[in-house]
Amino acid sequence: MAAVPGPQTLAAFEAAKGFMPVREGLALYAAAAEAAALGLPLLEVGSYCGRSTILLADAARAAGTVAVTVDHHRGSEEQQPGWEYHDPEVVDPEVGLMDTLPTFRRTLHAAGLEEHVIAVVGRSPQVARVWAGEVGLVFVDGGHTDEHATGDYEGWAPKVAEGGLLVIHDVFPDPADGGQAPYRIHQRALASGAFTEVSATDSLRVLRRTGPGA
Repeated sequence: MAAVPGPQTLAAFEAAKGFMPVREGLALYAAAAEAAALGLPLLEVGSYCGRSTILLADAARAAGTVAVTVDHHRGSEEQQPGWEYHDPEVVDPEVGLMDTLPTFRRTLHAAGLEEHVIAVVGRSPQVARVWAGEVGLVFVDGGHTDEHATGDYEGWAPKVAEGGLLVIHDVFPDPADGGQAPYRIHQRALASGAFTEVSATDSLRVLRRTGPGA
């Protein structure tokens, strides 16, 4: 039976600023709880204000490991002024740029999960180049251009341990439903022979490493 978050964790998730629906959140939590059993970090690319981080951190806490988040906290393309997902509440008035880090920290504090998260503030490809170890799970939910999605995949998919999970958000096979960059890296992962899909919940795909490479 798939693991589910406790009522307090689920309430914190639902209260947090962000875009992930509950059904996808439950699938992410189940994947995180399974991967956490490997005893390795759970890594998230693209944290925004910490909504999905709550789930990874709670799963990590239960297993005695840690969640690592990688985000520059300046917002992705579609979150910039004039775009559909822009939120003026997370703009730093002093510099005039988005800064989701303060909200992210408040989210984790309110959920009681700060000590179970290592937040890395930086660009995903740069962080990946200096990250030497394996991880039990990589959750790709960063920028949705081909450049950024490909960079996230190439930087982090090779670091998923044997038996670990690669989770990709916003996978839309039909272009009418959303951007295609996450779908393309999903297809690339399957074509690599390194990953096998184990579940699909709306736009969330969970793949297991079953072979070498990426």
